[in-house]
Amino acid sequence: MRFLVDAQLPIGLTRMLQQHGHEAAHVADLKMMQTPDNAIWLYARQSDSIIISKDEDFVILQSVAENPVSLIWVRVGNTRRKELLEWFERMLPLIEEKLAAGEVLVELI
Repeated sequence: MRFLVDAQLPIGLTRMLQQHGHEAAHVADLKMMQTPDNAIWLYARQSDSIIISKDEDFVILQSVAENPVSLIWVRVGNTRRKELLEWFERMLPLIEEKLAAGEVLVELI
């Protein structure tokens, strides 16, 4: 799977996904930290990437899109980087399963 990690999430999430055999980029890697959400959405569509974000704006974009981009919506509150990465890593098999089954929105609470 190919992931695009949004600005509110740590670059370390990208590296962890890569360690699990996925292609992953952080918006910082792509020099897109100040890029509007709709342009990030378009980039994800063009690169066939799954967006990982805490930003509800992507959920809104998805709700009106004819062909939505797959989205992992991270809804946990503020947490330490290490704890977030450990939590996400534990959730990764479920995320992979849901995306493989065709889910286009995986909400993580």
